[in-house]
Amino acid sequence: MGRRDVQVFDDRSDGFFSVCNLGFQSSPQQVQYPHAGGLFASVSQVGMGFGVSPTPEPQNPRGDGGGMKLPYADLYMKYVEGIKNFGAKEEEVVEGEGVVKKKKGGLKLKIKIANPSLRRLISGAVAGAVSRTAVAPLETIRTHLMVGSSGNSCTEVFTDIMKVDGWTGLFRGNLVNVIRVAPSKAIELFAYDTVNKHLSPKAGEQSKLPIPASLVAGACAGVSSTLITYPLELLKTRLTIQRGVYNGLLDAFVKIIREEGPAELYRGLAPSLIGVIPYAATNYCAYDTLRKAYRKIFKQEKIGNIQTLLIGSAAGAISSTATFPLEVARKHMQVGAVGGRQYNDVIHALASILEHEGIAGLYRGLGPSCMKLVPAAGISFMCYEAMKKVLVEDDEEA
Repeated sequence: MGRRDVQVFDDRSDGFFSVCNLGFQSSPQQVQYPHAGGLFASVSQVGMGFGVSPTPEPQNPRGDGGGMKLPYADLYMKYVEGIKNFGAKEEEVVEGEGVVKKKKGGLKLKIKIANPSLRRLISGAVAGAVSRTAVAPLETIRTHLMVGSSGNSCTEVFTDIMKVDGWTGLFRGNLVNVIRVAPSKAIELFAYDTVNKHLSPKAGEQSKLPIPASLVAGACAGVSSTLITYPLELLKTRLTIQRGVYNGLLDAFVKIIREEGPAELYRGLAPSLIGVIPYAATNYCAYDTLRKAYRKIFKQEKIGNIQTLLIGSAAGAISSTATFPLEVARKHMQVGAVGGRQYNDVIHALASILEHEGIAGLYRGLGPSCMKLVPAAGISFMCYEAMKKVLVEDDEEA
């Protein structure tokens, strides 16, 4: 009487163990079971006389069907296969003349939103909020440099803010900024996509415009968002510059309406509109052009997050540098008497800045402005494209 052929664990290459050839013998002849392979022959067969298999087994001569059938066997097999495929990467399988991509498991966040307009609005709002919060300290330093209220260099402004307000001073007015930017970016991207879709020629058609459709769509998007959200921009500027004067967003709004009139909420709107038209137009046109160039050069339809970040940053650098003088004039007009000067219009503001500070005054704060606007544009576009992949129309991938 002896015991032989005991093999408990067979280490498989896929990370699973199979328990096979498990048997006890009382004679030199090996005992045969209705289902060879033991307790777990593989992930596709469960044996040891229970008769569970993904494929039908031939009837046992005894007429009992090979043993007792386990309940929920199919669910068990799907569970095991799901564990094997968890986190698996995409593989390419050659079938016939083409290459078919097989996508295996993995965790991917998808939120089903059927309305395409709502998807664009949500994506734009998230992109605007994330990008502005990330660069809030640079925005604060840039605003102080423009009006010269805390120093003449980034180091002086930073030191003054840290001395007076501490770290929280770098994020002063950020909540207002997020409240302003989130709907602004949502409206802006919605308007851009809508106008660009209607102006872009269909396949095989000639363009009806002598200029790129993205240029016109970008200008329309900038104007739409500015008209709706400009009062919040003015409130944010006042909260940043006039320390201790207002107790918050609502208090600033009430005091400005009561003491200076409703029209004060739109002070500096003209230079803002004049500045936003070329900025938004060049920004979206540059972004669209760079994306098309990337696809053409690298022959890739999908653009990754890092590439989108770089493309968006380059587009922001081009547009912000071209329109910076108008931004300086707008900030001076918004601050008004706080800086000790009064301006009648944008031309008067530009002329006054040139007279007192020269050409350098028109570009005061350009360095920190680019440090803020360039990454903000890149982060905004990257978040927008990422959110479009999360928000899908149906259960399939967008």
